[in-house]
Amino acid sequence: MEAPAIVAIVLGALILVVIFWLIATYNGFVKLRNLVQESWRQIDVELNRRYSLIPNLVETVRGYAQHEQSTLQAVIQARNTASQPTSSMAERSANEGALTEAISRLFALAENYPTLRADTSFLNLQNELTNTEDRIAAGRRFYNANVRDLNTKRETFPSNIVAGMFNFHRADYFQVDQAQVSATPQINFSGIGNAGQIMAHGQAGDGQPGVQWQSQPVQPEYGSSPNGSPLQGGSQGQPEQPGQSGQYGYDR
Repeated sequence: MEAPAIVAIVLGALILVVIFWLIATYNGFVKLRNLVQESWRQIDVELNRRYSLIPNLVETVRGYAQHEQSTLQAVIQARNTASQPTSSMAERSANEGALTEAISRLFALAENYPTLRADTSFLNLQNELTNTEDRIAAGRRFYNANVRDLNTKRETFPSNIVAGMFNFHRADYFQVDQAQVSATPQINFSGIGNAGQIMAHGQAGDGQPGVQWQSQPVQPEYGSSPNGSPLQGGSQGQPEQPGQSGQYGYDR
């Protein structure tokens, strides 16, 4: 066999190896991207469950501690803020951390009311929220592990070449400020007013507009702008589909 023929065979084999590597690497990115999206959906289910439990919890506490307006209103405000779309995962994480802190303060307040702590509805809601928080924490660990794998592969040579070719972007971690959440709650007992009027009529104790419940479900998102346009590759309400640009790349 002549030398030119051998060279042609070798070059052909190398080209096939490169092609197979590109296909395998691309498919690996798609798999990791889908894992990140799916693990976020699991977190989002639990976050929305928490949003739905909080109004009942506040109503139950209000029946025993109507004068604790400042604490109840803080929970309402944190819940409404957390349920709104955000422009980045960092902002979403901060809002969820603030909500967790507000709930912790509410539970600390309940320790001053023995009859409330003995209320069956309150105990059931407390258990439901505790279980939900545990599932959120577990889901966050799973999601962040998938984000880590995707980001590592995206930044590692030579797979970063494929990431650049097909626009696979870096994913953002879902983190909660543990120092903020674990801090000792500071309870303010000076607030005087009727928290029920805040939720029912939107009026604060001084007659000014108060905070009202907003029943707007939050869809899975990976960082979205308020008008629904992708920001950092996210989307407000719809998971990213193949063939569309987004945070984790697009298929060509």
